Amino acid sequence: MDAVRHGGIAQWPVHQGGELVSRMIKHFVRKVHGHPFARPRLVMALPDGASPILRAALRDLAYEADARRVFLVEHSFAVALGAGLPITEPAGRMIVDIGPRLTRIAILACGAVVAARTIHTGGDAVNAAIAALVAREHNLLLGEAEAEAVKLRAGPSWKPLDRHVIVRGLDPDSRHERVAWLPVQQLYEVTRAQADAIARGAAATLEHCPAELSADVAAHGAVLTGGGALLRGLARRLRAAMGIPVRRADRPVEALALGLGRYVDRLNPLGPRHPV
Repeated sequence: MDAVRHGGIAQWPVHQGGELVSRMIKHFVRKVHGHPFARPRLVMALPDGASPILRAALRDLAYEADARRVFLVEHSFAVALGAGLPITEPAGRMIVDIGPRLTRIAILACGAVVAARTIHTGGDAVNAAIAALVAREHNLLLGEAEAEAVKLRAGPSWKPLDRHVIVRGLDPDSRHERVAWLPVQQLYEVTRAQADAIARGAAATLEHCPAELSADVAAHGAVLTGGGALLRGLARRLRAAMGIPVRRADRPVEALALGLGRYVDRLNPLGPRHPV
């Protein structure tokens, strides 16, 4: 949770046990405010299309943690707000949030999520694909941090594909670190499945929204957020697959936190549908 002027920002898995979530809320409230009797307003993100039961459960947990007032914001709404999209306008906008395990795709208009879809792939799947490639081609074991670093070493674009990147991994035979050169072309190919899955999910989301909003998205394009958006060349690949403009947010990793913070700063001109 990050401190802001009007309250706190938090995100955690809402499916975990109630007691654990309540303790986490209390911990972060005290960490931000430094007082055991603080009763702040809380803004929390929850999955798009969450059931009324889940909303009520999370709200009750927040109040049990001594929150003065609770605002529940749909995940995609918060991310789009953090990315700076004009989501209160009637024109449709698409947000593609690529997290570690899930990719959340949503189309928003008039301050509401019109269509949403969750794809079971994300940054972890890309890292796993890179680690498997290095193990197969060079007999090296890659940790999560090194697999992530390999993506960044690929540079600002996948082009030209005849370049190579340095990979540092553990040799399972000698148990020593060894360096290998990995062609960028292989990185491009091994991550194709994840990029294609995201493109198919985005296309399916477009099919479930009104034609006028689909036309808006075709004109304005999609914005990528989340840590997975840092995958080099992903915007270009999605642009080619979807046939619409695709760009990465200025601060993709911090988009959710920024959105919740901006929501707090604007309490509450965004309409009665969001606070509970």
